[in-house]
Amino acid sequence: MSKTVYIGTDGGATTSKVGGVRSDGSTISTKLLQASTNSAHGPEAVVRSWVMAINTYLSQNNLTWDQVGGVGLAVPGPFQRYGVFDRSANLPEDFAGFDVHSAYSNALSERAGRAIPLTVGNDGNMGGVAEAQHVRGDSGGTVLMLAPGSGLGCAYIDQSGLPLDGDTLAGMEAGHMPAPLHLLDTTKAYPCGCGRTWGCVEIYTCLAGLPYLLAEKLDQYPEHFLAKSPLGPKERAFALRGLAQKGDELAIELFDFQSKALGLHVANLAMALDPKFVVIGGGLMDPEATTITFRERYLSIVRSTAREYLWPYQRDAISIVPAALGDLSQAIGAALAALYKDKI
Repeated sequence: MSKTVYIGTDGGATTSKVGGVRSDGSTISTKLLQASTNSAHGPEAVVRSWVMAINTYLSQNNLTWDQVGGVGLAVPGPFQRYGVFDRSANLPEDFAGFDVHSAYSNALSERAGRAIPLTVGNDGNMGGVAEAQHVRGDSGGTVLMLAPGSGLGCAYIDQSGLPLDGDTLAGMEAGHMPAPLHLLDTTKAYPCGCGRTWGCVEIYTCLAGLPYLLAEKLDQYPEHFLAKSPLGPKERAFALRGLAQKGDELAIELFDFQSKALGLHVANLAMALDPKFVVIGGGLMDPEATTITFRERYLSIVRSTAREYLWPYQRDAISIVPAALGDLSQAIGAALAALYKDKI
């Protein structure tokens, strides 16, 4: 087996993670290595921390910089052009216009003493690359991934294993398509962090929208303890996942609503992309953070809602499954993207 390895950096808005694969695509380690992104200190400081994290990862796995054949970087979009940040809803404003590809390439080259190929992509897309490799095995089926978290990560992976980026690198920013509000029995188009006001799907499926949904739901539950809580809107939203798993009716209704919204989005995207597999990821599918009962209820609503609107011949052809790689998916996907690009 070749000793060449490919490293992936997941430069999230809150935490950054490192993963890696060997030249045959197998994962080097499933141990999660993560640290604060420190985005408040500016983009140059973030890039330096990524290089330090790779150094730690290599050391922990008895590897050297000489073995690194390429690096992949998963970061939040959108992009002004390849490797250059645009204004992101999840990063400070001073990241807009930053050429992260050049800065990270230079930092990697300086540390390794040679040029290292760098592949940059949307973090949702990179997560999809890893989950696609896992779910389809040796088959060539295409994969749609939807990962609700703080936002809605979306990816479509083609038969080559690489994501759909689009000509302006805005492909699969599907979290910012308008939600079918009439099917969700609501007329309130909540504003999204992306700046759109038409009711982005992200706001109805993710943590970002829970404060809005909770405020509306509390009108129906005026005696609920959250209605009288001194906690702020975000803190109350954070409490909902735990409450739902304890049987709290209000919290369960909110996640039922979100799973219905996601199911409608699956059906919408299936008309355009016709995937073989749909992978549902994000924190709600994390076995370490949610119960089997919670996950099965959520997935059941996604499946039944989508099924109603799929073409008849898609209903048994499309598999909707939970993600398997958890917090490592985007780092592993970035490493795989670097590997696949090296083989092209």
